[in-house]
Parts: sequence; C-alpha cells; structure tokens
Amino acid sequence: MTFVVTESCIKCRYTECVDPCPVRCFHEGPNFLVIDPKVCIDCNLCIETCPVDAIYPDTELPEDQLRFIKLNADLAKEWPSIKQKKRPRPDADDWVDVAHKLKHLTTWK
Repeated sequence: MTFVVTESCIKCRYTECVDPCPVRCFHEGPNFLVIDPKVCIDCNLCIETCPVDAIYPDTELPEDQLRFIKLNADLAKEWPSIKQKKRPRPDADDWVDVAHKLKHLTTWK
C-alpha cells in the first residue's frame, strides 16, 4: 500500500503534509504535490495534516480518483522532492471547494 495525493490538492498545494513525513516522499509541482510510491512507508502521518483531505491510501481511493495512482508515480519521477513546509499558493484558499480540478493541473516545473 502507498498513499496518493488526489484532485483536491490541485491549485491549493498546501504543504502541511510534508513536515510529518519521515521519509520525504513528497514531490512538488507548480500547483500540486505528489507522493512517490517507491519511497512512501505507509506511516499515515500525512493524512491528518492535509487541510483539504486530498491524501488517501491507494486501497481506499474514491473511484473517480483512481487515475491519481499513476499520476503520483509518474510525476514523482519528474518533480523535485520537497523537504519542508512552504507557503501555500497565494490563491490556494480560493480553490479549496472547487470540484473537477484535473483540467487545471500544471505538470511542468
């Protein structure tokens, strides 16, 4: 099992989940975070700190979020590791309750 960052994180990219991670499995893109499944140790510490409830165990993902398993694995290979909490995006709060944000995902750094 690994944990997966889902659509709720897009355009918010809060980084509270990064600090408690003991293995630094998070990677940062322009407007989204992902978890490297090869590094994640399934400790569960990130889930409670995510302010937008964007992190799930891969075995408990809502069906409409299953594509994020592959997306996390693929983007973790491309994006740099993030090792500590950073300021959120300036407009993050405006995106918290927005649904269907996949079209807003920016995958280049």
